[in-house]
Amino acid sequence: MNDPEIQQIKQRFGIIGNAPPLNHAIEVASQVAPTDMTVVITGESGSGKESFSKIIHHLSSRKHGKFIAINCGAIPEGTIDSELFGHEKGSFTGAHEARKGYFEVSNGGTIFLDEIGEMPLATQARLLRVLEYGEFIKVGSSKVLKTDARVVAATNINLLESVEKGKFRQDLYYRLNTVPIYVPAFRERGSDIELLFRKFASDFSEKYKVKPLHLTEDAKVVLSKYRFPGNIRQLKNLVEQISVLEIEREINSEKILKYLPAESNYLPTLYKQQPDQDKSSMSERELLYKVLFDMRKDVNELKKLVHGMISDDSVDHNGTDTAAADFFRNAPDPVVSKEMVSSPYMIDSSKEDYDFDNVEDISHETERDESLSIEAKEKELIIKALRKNNNKRKYAALDLGISERTLYRKIKQFEIDD
Repeated sequence: MNDPEIQQIKQRFGIIGNAPPLNHAIEVASQVAPTDMTVVITGESGSGKESFSKIIHHLSSRKHGKFIAINCGAIPEGTIDSELFGHEKGSFTGAHEARKGYFEVSNGGTIFLDEIGEMPLATQARLLRVLEYGEFIKVGSSKVLKTDARVVAATNINLLESVEKGKFRQDLYYRLNTVPIYVPAFRERGSDIELLFRKFASDFSEKYKVKPLHLTEDAKVVLSKYRFPGNIRQLKNLVEQISVLEIEREINSEKILKYLPAESNYLPTLYKQQPDQDKSSMSERELLYKVLFDMRKDVNELKKLVHGMISDDSVDHNGTDTAAADFFRNAPDPVVSKEMVSSPYMIDSSKEDYDFDNVEDISHETERDESLSIEAKEKELIIKALRKNNNKRKYAALDLGISERTLYRKIKQFEIDD
């Protein structure tokens, strides 16, 4: 198909842009239009999929028939069968009279099923029957009716993934997907963004009786780099908003950034990942890794708190001796062992935030040594308390903050001579 023919189609259906992916989609639509083949139009929400369904209808032999556009995601599951295939009087509560469905009304024309991926499975089975044999049955009826409606479907989700998840029938997918047409996202259309901005600015200047907006070069760069997750619909709303709110008609990058949502909201988060690791396992390792080092931070803060509460030179009001302060002051920092680092649930040691080269080792002997050290400190505290109180256990127990019975048991345990 030559370029003048494509430009003619663009003018007729109000399509603006010269991006190669857009031109290719128009060419495929115009080639498949004269046939009765089923078409699936894919693309992101707001990319203009309905315009391509109109191209297919108006360039076909059915152009004099009805064109009906249905949003499958907007019709409740309980009524979608009635909407598409009709119903008989009294077939359900509220059915006060018989009604023709869209397939019966659009006989000889085209029915556009937008968001086909949202269609319930039971309705998908009915639709498959229409596509295979041109037959359908009204809700509450047993009579088989015929229809010659051409189906053009559209979706902004991956239907093949929906098939794998059991949300879309596999036989319907292959029956619909005879000729796929991909409508490119806005960010894939390059300089078309500037063209559409000017078009919308002109439209809104006439609508609101204001001068059209003019973009500076730096503003054009900002627009070209923005993702536009809402595609053409988002740009149109953006231009209308700026046309109404801005007094100055020259729009620079600083002004336009005020109206653009933060792009980070739409970008995926990147994780450092080994080739043989999936995202779920990486997430678990990141979580465990963070918990371990948060624990270390909490213990260090606790040590600082204890240091602040204990006097360096004397016993505090609770009877805690300086030996306890020495114990907390000299206690080793919590560490992460090499065995923990090499665990399959830990992230790789190349993470820049932490240093794994100087990690300490923890062994059972160290745990026993720490235990013995605590007992030695405890014994030392008891001896000091007894000496301070001239071996009077009652007052020594008060200084230590324990009962006299516990003190007696400890004296026996540590074999302390009075």
